[in-house]
Amino acid sequence: MSSGIFVLFVAAAATAFFKFYSRRCSRLPLPPGPRSKFFTGNLHQLPKKEPVWTYATWAERYGPIFSFRVPNRQFIVLSSLKSATDLLDSRATTYSDRPKLWMVELAKQNLNVFNISFTHPYFKTYRTVLKNSLSTRTIQTYQSLQTEQCRVLIDSLHKDPEHFAGHITRCRNTAAVVLYLAYGWKVIESGDYWIDFLQEALEFSAIISKPGRWLVEVMPLLRFLPSWFPGAGFKRVAFDIGKKLSRFDGTPFNWTKQQIQSGNYAHSFVSEQLLPGDGSTVSAQQEDIIAWCSQGIYGAGVDTTASSLTSFILAMMLYPEVQKRAQAEIDAVVGRDQFPAFKDREKLPYIGALIQELLRWAPVAPEGVPHCTMREDVYEGYRIPKGSIVISNILSISRDKEMYPDPLEFRPERFIGPSPQTDPRKFVFGFGGRRCPGLHFAEALLYLNISCILAAFTIVKQLDEMGEEITPPVEFENVGPLWHPKPFKCRFIPRNKDLLATVSQ
Repeated sequence: MSSGIFVLFVAAAATAFFKFYSRRCSRLPLPPGPRSKFFTGNLHQLPKKEPVWTYATWAERYGPIFSFRVPNRQFIVLSSLKSATDLLDSRATTYSDRPKLWMVELAKQNLNVFNISFTHPYFKTYRTVLKNSLSTRTIQTYQSLQTEQCRVLIDSLHKDPEHFAGHITRCRNTAAVVLYLAYGWKVIESGDYWIDFLQEALEFSAIISKPGRWLVEVMPLLRFLPSWFPGAGFKRVAFDIGKKLSRFDGTPFNWTKQQIQSGNYAHSFVSEQLLPGDGSTVSAQQEDIIAWCSQGIYGAGVDTTASSLTSFILAMMLYPEVQKRAQAEIDAVVGRDQFPAFKDREKLPYIGALIQELLRWAPVAPEGVPHCTMREDVYEGYRIPKGSIVISNILSISRDKEMYPDPLEFRPERFIGPSPQTDPRKFVFGFGGRRCPGLHFAEALLYLNISCILAAFTIVKQLDEMGEEITPPVEFENVGPLWHPKPFKCRFIPRNKDLLATVSQ
């Protein structure tokens, strides 16, 4: 009896303390932000496209941490490296969840690597599996394939330079490497069926996760409407896309399983996971995890690297002095009669600095990927409510004038010498428990492709009908959550035709 009274006493005391703490927190202000309307919040102030520029403007006005709201959603935006690392890194157990996206839930895609809840049992397994499979040592297994596909890209740029963006994205380079890494599928020719197949899946995923497009994200109760009800067309869209994505999710994974069963398979992420070194049997649940992780490798690896490579070409065209210095380093270390290799990477520090500057100058995900608070928190005297959507404003961080003087300029020299500026890899790959596990693979791909393109070509501006150079503006557009340079034209001038002849098919 006495023990029961004691338990009740402790429970009552804990409840009282919680209420006291909640009242104390509730008296604290939210981070500053634009004035909102009673019912709609700041919805009227948010653009339908590229809100990151609005965030950048608000960051200048309200400081490194500000807030705004839309119906049913409280947003906290972190626009300095300090605030982002203080919260998303140092307090990762509070800030590592994802906001619930009801369209993703309705499409039954809530277990994908990007959206899975921090509290789901699969989450930690995902992280462990991907971290081990994409470590610096493990990805060396795929260096020969990366080299082979890099040569294919060089050949495509030489024969058909006008469509350089297509060669980088939808054709044979990045997608081919990631397909082989994930599933052991080797791309033989351009226009590969699987590349188009999986690219379509990425486009469908972008549709259902696009911010501001679906009213159900603002009014979650709408999800209970029957699909035939007027105004519930979003449910039909979600169900239809969900069916298509389930087919996309399973097909490449099942193909690899069939190859393993036939004994005719290539080493890949899926084969490595389905054939454990200890000879143990993989359960149905483990297969489910492997399938989701393999899909995540493809989804995260293709568009991000393609975006960076396209931005690299734009930067080299606009900053010829940077291009010349990078080429001079390659010529001095590697020579002009061969392509750089992975063994040369440590001997090319300016190329390394160029990649760092590329990641800063054109961040692939300028809004980061949203986090969600799992409990109420207090930071710098501000209240951050439970369930807040926390945005890491990567664009503003990368343009911080205190960290990066003249931030709009492309200057690899920032990261060379005795006092280098802040390494952008601290923030462009995410934070805390959601940091990208494929960062080493992405950097390796960028190094090889960038160094070999510079060895093969000089990238210059396109000429108009009068023979005058055309200088394109530095403009980007959102493709889903990612940034891509807006279409532009350029020329690829061969530096050594004999070297290019070695990659001709």
